[in-house]
Amino acid sequence: MKNKKRTEVIIVGSGAGGATLAKELTKQGRKVIVIEKGRRIENLGTIRAGLKFYDRFSLLKSKEGTILYRTIMVGGTTVVSCGNAVRTLQKEFSDLGINLEEEFIETERELNVGLLPEKRIIGGSRKILEAAQELGYKMEPMPKFVKAIECKSCGNCVLGCQFNAKWTAVDYLEQALENNASKISLITQTEVTGVLISNGKAIGVKGLGPDGPMEIIGNVVILAAGGIGTPIILQKSGLSAGKNFFCDLFNVIYGATEDISQLKGMNMSVVDTEFHDSKGFILSSFVDPSLTFMLGFGWRFLIDKLPRKKTLGIMTKITDESMGRIYSNGRIEKPVTANDNIKLQEGAAISKEILIKAGVKPKSIFVTRPKGAHPGGTAAIGEVVNRNLETAIKNLFVCDASVFPVAPGLPPILSIVALAKWLVKRLPL
Repeated sequence: MKNKKRTEVIIVGSGAGGATLAKELTKQGRKVIVIEKGRRIENLGTIRAGLKFYDRFSLLKSKEGTILYRTIMVGGTTVVSCGNAVRTLQKEFSDLGINLEEEFIETERELNVGLLPEKRIIGGSRKILEAAQELGYKMEPMPKFVKAIECKSCGNCVLGCQFNAKWTAVDYLEQALENNASKISLITQTEVTGVLISNGKAIGVKGLGPDGPMEIIGNVVILAAGGIGTPIILQKSGLSAGKNFFCDLFNVIYGATEDISQLKGMNMSVVDTEFHDSKGFILSSFVDPSLTFMLGFGWRFLIDKLPRKKTLGIMTKITDESMGRIYSNGRIEKPVTANDNIKLQEGAAISKEILIKAGVKPKSIFVTRPKGAHPGGTAAIGEVVNRNLETAIKNLFVCDASVFPVAPGLPPILSIVALAKWLVKRLPL
């Protein structure tokens, strides 16, 4: 084959897991090739940019109609995250024999994790914080990996930060190049279509890039293509995967005010996690980007009843049941179960109370349909991979939210980075 390369470690995906693996392995002097289905996007922070990297223009849906937010780009979903830095599933991983305490501490130090400064909690988010606290709820600043001094409070976090004010996986890829540029290659716009296997052992991957079919041969293959991409590759490689799909379902409760805007400031700047362990949901300040907002409500509703510039919003994010499935052809099933609906409704009821206290007109309150943004569980530990994150195929590993045993109901980036750091120490190299 004309397009054939060799390396020590092949990493599929350049998001939180893949980029961390690349950084840590190049630091050890290992030769690495990272394969990314998307491309590097330079101009961020606009709807026009977002249409280039959100899967199906942010309208990827399950069979049941649930919208699932997923990006295909260098850096993955970290580029459009709100910079939230919380530990998730630490106990669950520990119960499985994976102690991530050391890796969490290291990750938090590298990403400069800290509570969002009070002066960055402005406008509608400030009103939500104050209203929640007055009602006795435990709303507080969200831990973030952001450079507060660089943040311009534009509110476009989910479209990528044009001011480079938050950490993304691209930062780790650049560090990998700094570690040893001769040891790492990043291949973009290339879709991996399967793992090459010989005598029960992974020996490489095959894929399709701009120049046609290609093969990459390596000693170790690590799939970090996310909760949707990874199970598709595993199934195409002959392994059973894709069941137990979760996506941290969420809805947003909106209401119009007389003159309060939530458009400025960082999205999800405040959070209430007091109900997470007992009821399975969190609350956080949030407003959709303008295009998503318009698509969700329509022009007439937007103009007449819910003007975005005078709207407040609170997200209810839940630990949804792992009842979905990803198929090898890309088909997605994700039902919203009765238990999921109970959690969403309980969160919405509290959110309405807070919004009204913050100045929202009760008759203007609107609840969006459930959506999903953190796909995972589709190659879970104990189901598809073992406690070393290795599949039944020797030297084929998985390191992304696919391996999560249950839905975290919290932003997963910090845990994926910590897990990647943990895995690097245990690879057979």
